[in-house]
Amino acid sequence: MTVEASLNSVLPRRSFLKTTLLASGAFLVGVAYRRELWAGGSADEADWSPNLYLRIDPDNTVFILSKNPECGQGVKTALPMIVAECLEVDWEQVRVDQAGLDDRLGRQAAAGSGSTPDAWNDLRVAGTGARVMLVAAAAEKWSVAPSECVAREGRVLCEAKGLSARYGDLLKLAAKQAAPNLEALSLVSKPKDFKLLGRRIAGVDNAKIHTGKALFGCDTRLEGMLYAVYVKCPSFGGRVNKANVEQVLEMPGVTHAFVVEGGADPTGLAPGVAIVAETWWEANAARRYLRVDWETAQSDSSYDYERQADALRKEAGETLREDGQVEEAFGMAERIVEGSYYYPFVSHAPMEPQNCTALYHDSGRIELWAPTQLPGSARDAVSRTLGLKNESIQIHMTRMGGGFGRRLVNEFAAEVAWIAREVRRPVQLQWTREDDMSHDFYRPAGWHDFKAGLDEGGRMVAWDHHFVTFGNEGRSVSGAGISRSHYPAGLVENFRLRQSMIPCHVPTGPWRSPGHSAFCWAFQSFFDDVCDASGRDPLEFRMELLSRSFGEPPLDLARTRATLKLAAEKAGWGRELGEKRGMGLAFHFDHGGFATHIAEVSVGSGGRYKVDRVVSAIDVGPVLNRSGAENQVEGCVVDALSTCSQLEIEFIAGTAKQSNFRDYPLLRIDQTPTIECHFIESDNPPSGLGEPPFAPVAPAIANALFAATGRRVREMPFVRAGFSI
Repeated sequence: MTVEASLNSVLPRRSFLKTTLLASGAFLVGVAYRRELWAGGSADEADWSPNLYLRIDPDNTVFILSKNPECGQGVKTALPMIVAECLEVDWEQVRVDQAGLDDRLGRQAAAGSGSTPDAWNDLRVAGTGARVMLVAAAAEKWSVAPSECVAREGRVLCEAKGLSARYGDLLKLAAKQAAPNLEALSLVSKPKDFKLLGRRIAGVDNAKIHTGKALFGCDTRLEGMLYAVYVKCPSFGGRVNKANVEQVLEMPGVTHAFVVEGGADPTGLAPGVAIVAETWWEANAARRYLRVDWETAQSDSSYDYERQADALRKEAGETLREDGQVEEAFGMAERIVEGSYYYPFVSHAPMEPQNCTALYHDSGRIELWAPTQLPGSARDAVSRTLGLKNESIQIHMTRMGGGFGRRLVNEFAAEVAWIAREVRRPVQLQWTREDDMSHDFYRPAGWHDFKAGLDEGGRMVAWDHHFVTFGNEGRSVSGAGISRSHYPAGLVENFRLRQSMIPCHVPTGPWRSPGHSAFCWAFQSFFDDVCDASGRDPLEFRMELLSRSFGEPPLDLARTRATLKLAAEKAGWGRELGEKRGMGLAFHFDHGGFATHIAEVSVGSGGRYKVDRVVSAIDVGPVLNRSGAENQVEGCVVDALSTCSQLEIEFIAGTAKQSNFRDYPLLRIDQTPTIECHFIESDNPPSGLGEPPFAPVAPAIANALFAATGRRVREMPFVRAGFSI
């Protein structure tokens, strides 16, 4: 069996593995087959820069490098499991090391649910190639053919002759083996063939987390370290006119206080005032005495956004896509259904506020210990800020206490780098919760006006969607754009998408399941509007909608239908729940994953409700670590329920109104529903799981509330519509 044709079409047909036998006797295997690692196209294998993932020690311990940032999504466990699966070792033999930023490792990111898809081929090649070489080493030692040997649980066996050797006993011979060619490898890919993958494996950091061991960015401690706070204008984009830094310098423990000019780019070093002290408590206490005369740059407000949206919704907007004859189809429709939906700005609110530690060396080199989702971007931010070359910047990746897209932006790394160069001692910058919530890159708000035309059978024959979003100079701001092919494009013959944009000066950015987390609620809730108007069952309506396409479908129809079918079966769709109880469903596709949720709710007096149960059906290809996969689905459900129920960021005079959990209340543990996860173990390549289950949660709950009460939720958070959790 050969490696997938898709790999062979882009990879050079040559040796791709490099090995090194260390002085310790350890055996290193690195992958260097990807185009971006090709060293000038030379046929000389010495020109290849190896992409090192694994090391085997003489005592048979296997060290596997986890190349990507860990922010709770489980890749520090799941990705090494791929290598261990293909290497044929017992998981108890494995030790996992966290990589730092290393260009030889290719893309290092916790973004877009891409860690698993990006690493799937690399890691299978690394583990499989090493196993092949170890088998060849044993065959040479025993003077038998490699085909007579098999690898199993960290050993090579020749069962016909009763021979057995640990990997650790074969290292010197393995290092001398010719590296196998790519096309010679048989890479495991199907769940039915997995031995380790698909099992429930505890996270490699669990014990340290449970016992409070240092793991996270804010746990970093260096000898002689100082602590810093960085104060920025409450109104986004403001600059410092003057500040009483001389008075602040007189406060206990303060070693430095100075104004930073900064620049206009919010993703880099913004203007502000740095306060540095012997302890963080002293730095933060001194902050209370800081007085700054700020020069503000803008005065955006939620009230003005709503006023502009109301005006734009009356206009035609810009047509982004039009299929068929939309107006004619509406004219011939048996029934027309309309609905409007709104969702607010929201904050990422990770449990660990932004922080970073930096050590500036006299040589001009700088090291950073950074809880970042994009270490390469952190290096770029420091490079722009200090004018250093990449080779002078070293990024150590720490575990993150949540990211959700917030740590894709690395202005905190630029801030601490500047401060460290000024003070010439190791320094840790620690934001407060208020810093974090009031200087976020928020998920943008949006308004969706839908119109659907139905035929006599209740099928949609026409669709019109006017989306009012945020943008500057004709381009939507980060996190606010919608795809022209978003369903039901391609599922309705006569389709139109229109867009209008409101100027926006507050920072926005990717937020868990960017865009989808909000769009799906609007679309899937309106689908139930259509069902209600036509008297159709919501499940039957969606199955019919996904039964055909007009041109290129926007998602895999069969895989989507399969998640609907499985969720309905497991939830007992259609059964009676009793008075003031309801069941709702929603599906979605994003980041390569397919998800359907069915929610059951109970509604009491005054609109108070409880989500009793959520049944989830997920298709993300093979499940690598079932424990981690279930955690991701459960985390998405809890996060989405919290967000849709009660969270909103408002702006007054260019400043965020909410600043801490007292006015931005996250869900509590006693409000969490029972969550059942069901996976479709398809043979498709794996996709990520940190985002796809998020989007359908809110509409499933909203549709369940409608089923229980007959009241449609048209605004997020749901407390706006009179429902409180």
